Amino acid sequence: MSYDTGLSMEERVTSLFQPDTLLPDQYLDTYRRKLHLEPEKKLMLAILEDAIACFQKYVFAKDAKGKALFQEAEDWIQQATGEGVFAFDSICEGLGLSPDYIRRGLASWKENSLAQRSQARVYRLTPRPQKHKRGVPLSRRSGQRLRRAANR
Repeated sequence: MSYDTGLSMEERVTSLFQPDTLLPDQYLDTYRRKLHLEPEKKLMLAILEDAIACFQKYVFAKDAKGKALFQEAEDWIQQATGEGVFAFDSICEGLGLSPDYIRRGLASWKENSLAQRSQARVYRLTPRPQKHKRGVPLSRRSGQRLRRAANR
């Protein structure tokens, strides 16, 4: 195949070894990240997701570990003057989110969850079985047999 560019063979060969002229923007575009989320933003998103998951998962925790995880997540979220790269405000702003909006949403979610939890009641439809002195539940018939055997 022959491409007619109007250049002689010598001109084509020498053009292969000449440096390309690029503008600074063209040069930097080749090295910029093409991903939607850069690795740093993925890390920020993972930290935020983990904090919100701990906040929602352990809000009703009864054990010490769950209570500690909830309290740590809530303190980190509520800390408005946090400085540093991994502060709640810095992460939200780095991801393009409003930290105050997220705080209000989580506070509202917590209030609704606590209100629903306090309204829920458990009603037992059958009476609880009586425990005997030995802690072994006995049927009525086996209890009668044991009494008869003891009286002999």
